Amino acid sequence: MSNDAATVFNEKLLYPTYEIIGGEKILAPAASLTHSGILFRLGIVIGNYIIENDYGYVFLDDTDVHFSDGSIYKPDLVVVKKENENILQWKKGIFGAPDMVVEVLSPSTKIRDFTIKKDTYEKFGVKEYWIIDPFIKSVSVYLLRDGKFELDNEYIYYDEEYFAELTDAEKAAAKFEISPSIFPELKIKLSFIFGWVY
Repeated sequence: MSNDAATVFNEKLLYPTYEIIGGEKILAPAASLTHSGILFRLGIVIGNYIIENDYGYVFLDDTDVHFSDGSIYKPDLVVVKKENENILQWKKGIFGAPDMVVEVLSPSTKIRDFTIKKDTYEKFGVKEYWIIDPFIKSVSVYLLRDGKFELDNEYIYYDEEYFAELTDAEKAAAKFEISPSIFPELKIKLSFIFGWVY
């Protein structure tokens, strides 16, 4: 390992990343491979779409999002549309509500993602919040309506074996792709997000 690489590596160990949630400084744990893989695939699809159409910006992991109550979150994925780019401070982070936030659940963050983080995103006007559960391979989509998050839909990925066991009614209700409400023309296959896992 070069001296420069060793310095970066050691600084990462000495100065781990934190979030400030409810006034408390909380260590942001390292992501699992499953978590990182799901996030990377989602980032590819949304990122390519945004870049091709010049619709704004997408940021993955370890990006500071500052809210006016002093909270600093590091969402797993953040989307800021072009018309809201004034909240971007390129050397410091995002100051204000992104248009869309995605959190991928892990055992250490699950409760916060469903409670205090969800409440904060709602309070400050995040338009769309996805909670991804890598264990049951689901995406819960919350949309801001009249200042409150409502569960718009829940999408579950079924592999062929599991799908074959569903009832006819369950098969008819199953969804195979998902679209962000802020980009309704973008279709993301659930099989692309989850099909490679396990």
